Order: sequence, then structure tokens, then C-alpha cells
Amino acid sequence: MDDIKTFISNALREDIGPGDLTVTALIPPDTDGKGELIAKEPLILAGIDVAREVFKQVDPLTSVTANYIDGDELTSGTVIASISGKLASLLTAERVALNLLQRLSGIATLTRQYVDRTEGTKASIVDTRKTTPGLRALEKYAVRIGGGKNHRFGLFDGILIKDNHIAAVGSLTEAVKRAREKAPHTLKIEVETENLDQVREAISTGAEIIMLDNMGIETMKEAVRLINRKALIEASGGINLNNVRQVAETGVDLISVGAITHSARSMDISMEITNA
Repeated sequence: MDDIKTFISNALREDIGPGDLTVTALIPPDTDGKGELIAKEPLILAGIDVAREVFKQVDPLTSVTANYIDGDELTSGTVIASISGKLASLLTAERVALNLLQRLSGIATLTRQYVDRTEGTKASIVDTRKTTPGLRALEKYAVRIGGGKNHRFGLFDGILIKDNHIAAVGSLTEAVKRAREKAPHTLKIEVETENLDQVREAISTGAEIIMLDNMGIETMKEAVRLINRKALIEASGGINLNNVRQVAETGVDLISVGAITHSARSMDISMEITNA
């Protein structure tokens, strides 16, 4: 939470700088105000506590009363929260609070769509490292709120041997061998494969997770048959809402989708002053 508070502080500093010129010119500092955060379209709410922290950092006396919690499914026109405090503080905090609430709700909403499309299969929707720099913790939180799961958080908490790693050391087998020599015995090793020959090689190394990268549905089905529960199977690459169900039905365990963080659309949420 300390990292998130620091991030918000930096975001506010970026937006406000030495002061909000418009508010200073228009609003007497002792004027009280009330406002509402309103969903302008259907969405999965994520980030209400983050928005509250924005208002609190601008003015600790601002009160944010949430009517819903993260994970709630909201319809258009829903009043997410009521805000009261100094009017100048509400207006100064508005943009940063909305930016974060809109962004996180967008990720949660898109993630939920992927999760819904795979309902009834054993596949879990997972995120990737394709996140906004500095926002990874919050964006991965929003994925969880949407019903998805987190892949590794960064380079430091998982071994994932990809095509460039394999090219750098000469072979998939050599890459797994080196990783096995250095990795703690408690850490799983994942390898990326692009064809069935690599799948067979990955199986022979004893890799605990095998990623099927940009494979067609029929090739993926054959890969699942070859692996035959000897490793967890992750599908990745070229997956969208139109084909995610087909991918899930091949029998893979995990489906990683970079789009749920790098391409999620910010949801339409507004703040409306109610006592002006």
C-alpha cells in the first residue's frame, strides 16, 4: 500500500504542480462542496479505494462514501460514491481519481468478459507483464477483481524461458538445464514453445509449465495430447474474445491475455458536483 500511496502522490504532483490555477481563481478556499462519482456505462467496479486515497491526499478532511465495492457489476447511471469536503479540493482531485478509477474498472470489465467466455472449462485467464509502467500492482489487482489470475509479477518471481533466451543459449534443453542449476528447487520452470517439436523437447526436459505460443487450435489440441498432464499448459498469443472459448476447449490450463491490461478501454465514469 505504501508504494501505491507514493504512486498517487507522484500522480498528483504531476497534475497539480505548484497549484491548481483554475480552482484558485474561481473557488473560495472555505467553500464546502458535494459531488458524486457516476458510472456512465455498465462496468465492473475496480479502484474505489484508490480513488478515495486520491481525494484524501489532496485534502484529508474530504469524505468519500462508497455505495459499492470493487467487483460489483454496475449499470449505467449508478452512483458509485458520494463525496463531500471543500469544493476546491474535490475539483483538484477529480482528474487523477477518475483516471485511475476508469482505468482499473476498464481492466476488470474486460477481464470479466474473458472469464465469462471460458466459463465451464478448466482454463484460467491470466495476465502478463504487458502493463503500464508504474501501474503494474494496481492493474494486476484489477485483473483479480475481474475474476482473472496473475502470472508472475515481474522478472524476479518466476522463470519463463522465451524464444530469445533459447536463441541466446543455443537450445531449449540447454536453457532448461541452466535454469535448473540456478533456480531454487521450489520454483517452477516455464518454457515457451512455438511448434510440436519444441513441445516434445520441453516435455523431455521436465519443465513444469509449457507455453503454447501463437499455435492454431488443431496444433494446440495435439500439444495438449502430447503433454498429457505432464506439465501445466499455458496458451498465449493471438487470443481474443472471439477465439478464447475455442482455446479453452482444447484443454489448456492457463490462457494468458496481454490485452486485458495493455488494451483495456477506460470506462466512462464522471464526477458531478451536486451542490453548485
